[in-house]
Amino acid sequence: MTSHQTTQTMKPATAAKKLGVYLEATPAEFQEGVVSRAELNALQAEPPQWLRDLRANGPHPRPVVAAKLGVSIAGLARGGVTEPLTTEEIEALKQEQPEWLQKERATQAEVRKEAARLKQRDAERQDS
Repeated sequence: MTSHQTTQTMKPATAAKKLGVYLEATPAEFQEGVVSRAELNALQAEPPQWLRDLRANGPHPRPVVAAKLGVSIAGLARGGVTEPLTTEEIEALKQEQPEWLQKERATQAEVRKEAARLKQRDAERQDS
């Protein structure tokens, strides 16, 4: 019995998510095709110019925007940010420091602090 290795492929939306880019901003040939695991690895190892430009300038998908602003995706929605943002727009928000951003950053800091406390507590329980 011989085993045939099938090429693992993914939809462009999945590949864009793994690459951390906004699908609608990618080239048409990327959006219309399928991406193999090998192609994804090649894109990650040696990104073409269009991918480097998207990562540097955007528009960025919500998870990337949230990470760059230091808030949760839900926090973005609460702040009224529902569209992808460019790096320039993200930097402008950081400079402006609107009230919603300050509040969401504080909330996120509390969440991280609590997660660290729980992790510490669990580690101490395992040591006992």
